[in-house]
Amino acid sequence: MRKAHLQFLAAALLLILTACPAAWTQSQAAADLIITHANIWTVDPARPSAQALAVLGERVVAVGTEEEVSAWRGRQTRVIDAGNKLVLPGFNDAHVHFVSGGAQLDSVQLNDATSVQEFVRRIGERAKITPKGEWITGGEWDETKWSPPQLPTKELIDPVTGDIPVFVYRYDGHMVLANSAALRAGGVTAQTLDPPGGAIVRDARGNPTGVLKDAAQDLVFKVIPSMTHEQRLHATHRAMEYAASLGVTSAQYMDDDDNETYNDLKIFSELHDQGPLTTRLYVAPSIVDWEDQAKIGVRRAFGSSDLRIGALKGYADGSLGSRTAYFFEPFSDAPDNHGLLSHEMQPPSAMRDRIIKADAAGLQICIHAIGDQAISMILDFYSDAVIQNGARDRRFRIEHAQHMAAKDFDRFADLGVIASVQPYHAIDDGRWAEGRIGHGRASRTYAFRTFLDHKVRLAFGTDWPVAPLNPMLGLYAAVTRATLDGKNPNGWFPEQKLTVAEAVESYTMGSAYAEFQEKEKGSITPGKLADFVILSDDIFKIDPTTIRDVKVLKTFVGGKMVYESH
Repeated sequence: MRKAHLQFLAAALLLILTACPAAWTQSQAAADLIITHANIWTVDPARPSAQALAVLGERVVAVGTEEEVSAWRGRQTRVIDAGNKLVLPGFNDAHVHFVSGGAQLDSVQLNDATSVQEFVRRIGERAKITPKGEWITGGEWDETKWSPPQLPTKELIDPVTGDIPVFVYRYDGHMVLANSAALRAGGVTAQTLDPPGGAIVRDARGNPTGVLKDAAQDLVFKVIPSMTHEQRLHATHRAMEYAASLGVTSAQYMDDDDNETYNDLKIFSELHDQGPLTTRLYVAPSIVDWEDQAKIGVRRAFGSSDLRIGALKGYADGSLGSRTAYFFEPFSDAPDNHGLLSHEMQPPSAMRDRIIKADAAGLQICIHAIGDQAISMILDFYSDAVIQNGARDRRFRIEHAQHMAAKDFDRFADLGVIASVQPYHAIDDGRWAEGRIGHGRASRTYAFRTFLDHKVRLAFGTDWPVAPLNPMLGLYAAVTRATLDGKNPNGWFPEQKLTVAEAVESYTMGSAYAEFQEKEKGSITPGKLADFVILSDDIFKIDPTTIRDVKVLKTFVGGKMVYESH
């Protein structure tokens, strides 16, 4: 009798488990959060779309139909109805200058000044409220929006700034305008020589105009007081709040070449100790200081899911807008100028040596290279590192990779180099790039489709504050290539357009792969971190020209809502 009773219980239990396995799992642990009535684009080829997801702790535990996910509901589960809105993985910006971006939010805003008169007026207004002893910095000015598009000079702003030092950047970060007070502070005169990798712009009599290019910026930058701990903390908070409002859940912080990255890292560590960061950060200090990480055994992607190091950022050249990107052929509008190699490339063998040694130490290398010759030289150095250190999964990166030589697309693929690119630059620079380098070279500029055709991995970012942090603008740029001046409504070199799905993948899984985190994030997949966003509109269905107007309704990092629109 007892044997029959036990057999009956076993059969009944087997029937329950077979009929409702999810219910048994749920009895072990209910989800903390469930998103229902959603239009989920997972970026996971195993299950591209779904209607609901469940989160336990900081990770996704279920993605599927309403019925499949409802089995995870418990008494304490928070349920959010997405109202059939589009849900995507959180955006991962593969190239930002995070703290300077946060500081720029509170600095003088010059990028949308469409005339030199407005440029001067805004600086003058900021001077009126700047305390004695402080500098006016930030700016992000763009002379191509003025008529005529001429570089500014110190004579324009000296009358409205007086003894208050001014050091405002061009939006590409490769030129600044300094007023006379700032030049005096830095000791820059007509007799000052151009430093290696930099140029002091001079007037017809040899006097500095106030514009300093690339390495010449440091002549003045070195005397600007560093941000205080409180200022740096405030800028970081501002950056994280802003990132959350735009659906940016991860950011890869690239060194600004200003020796402040480790000070910023201290702030990130302090905030990390206080609780989870609302923006996950991967920090890449200067390659010049590669031994700082190597000597203590740090290797690529070292740290927690919130904060990691193990990457290095270097500079090969300057920018197209400042005519300091390094090309095989001279600029079309400056036939005596091939551009400038950075001070880190003086001589190039110094950069090659750093790359090979840092790679041998297991650190990830990310090099800014914009002109075709600069890109080609860095590919040479990467090839040398592979030959010397042996084959392995190292994920070399070239940041920007803007103006490619035709021969180098295959080399990108053969070496497994990641193209860390910023789509917004294409629709911004596309207003004037052909005037700088001609139609032929421009056809290989921001060549996203050509990269994909060559099986090169793309990682999307913005270079914020050089360009806006908003991912919607990046997606819009990648799929339309419609320049900001309205002159290319069907796309500037439209053959380089991407589909919306390709652009989203580049901004999520592509960027995750670029930081060795594709198993942790980048898609909405069970087991991965629960970083996702809910959007106001379905970017896969609307007119691509309206993607730039789409808003983020909610942002989640590790299953916690860090932003909600009002």
